[in-house]
Amino acid sequence: MSQIKREPVKFAYWVPNVSGGLVISNIEQRTSWDIDYNRKLAQIAEANGFDYALSQIRFTAGYGADNQHESVSFSHALLAATTKLKVIAALLPGPWNPALAAKQIATINHLTNGRVAVNIVSGWFRGEFAAIGEHWLDHDERYRRSEEFIRALRGIWTEDSFTFKGDFYRFNEYSMKPKPIDPLPEIFQGGSSRAARDMAARVSDWYFTNGNTPAEIRKQVDDIRAKAVANGHSVKIGVNAFAIARDTEAEARTVLDEIIAKANPEAVQGFADQVKNAGKASPEGEGNWAKSSFEDLVQYNDGFRSNLIGTPEQIAERVIDLKNAGADLILLGFLHFQEEVEFFGKHVIPLVRKLEEAETVTAVAAE
Repeated sequence: MSQIKREPVKFAYWVPNVSGGLVISNIEQRTSWDIDYNRKLAQIAEANGFDYALSQIRFTAGYGADNQHESVSFSHALLAATTKLKVIAALLPGPWNPALAAKQIATINHLTNGRVAVNIVSGWFRGEFAAIGEHWLDHDERYRRSEEFIRALRGIWTEDSFTFKGDFYRFNEYSMKPKPIDPLPEIFQGGSSRAARDMAARVSDWYFTNGNTPAEIRKQVDDIRAKAVANGHSVKIGVNAFAIARDTEAEARTVLDEIIAKANPEAVQGFADQVKNAGKASPEGEGNWAKSSFEDLVQYNDGFRSNLIGTPEQIAERVIDLKNAGADLILLGFLHFQEEVEFFGKHVIPLVRKLEEAETVTAVAAE
């Protein structure tokens, strides 16, 4: 009966508001970080079955990302160009204060009929914090600050006189109006560490994890959801993946091989040094990227590990495997975004829906 009640898996794409695409490789990428390209991409995604788009937050250059558009204003531009797509704006505690973030997002919420969401990024790039003069906190302290940030957002959005006495943020009888329209903006967060999972189990609506096998995803899902139930909370799961959908598996694997063969070793290693330090800095040494190989890190968020590489039929079956492992959303990166988002929407998503329908029929028949 549990399968009957499950909603269809949702699909999101990474917004390329940062230059360099979604792989640290010198392979040709017909993807642009400019607004005209991204407006059209958002419209293509909306027309082809995508539910969400996730904008990135970067303040400094590095690893091929020489140019970066700010996430909140860029997200608003994409929302203005669409009518149904939800856009998740990344926010980084430190540069953002929750009072500013709450006001920004509440305003965009009203202007877009409630289609804006937020992704709270706890931070992994120490050099970026140093460059902009932000204090660098220890691993678990970053997640404590993010949890206070989320609690502050919700309090500001729901209470007429919000008072909060935290270690990082303080509010005294603060009243912000107008409040967001119902339902409140969804709050996403990422991470794989113990601190990230525990935070999700207490306060977040959605938890993003790096790409991985269904078996490894299931371990995280079971852990988070058991703790969420104990906290009287519920949380949905998003899984990162890099999709290479081609007419044959051989074609798709050839593209993957070329991406890795043309990887920029110095840039990948520089990225690896930063993110592995971040991952290993957690007390248990199990944060994002702690066990990532060179090949995994060519795609920023271990997207190759999810194995959505092959024919539309193969990819659809693997999406269902991820869903059955507990994923509620698949967050996708592509090599050539506009054409590949359209291809994925036309050729993969309909197959996923057929497989979901078949599983529902099977479950009903078994009752």
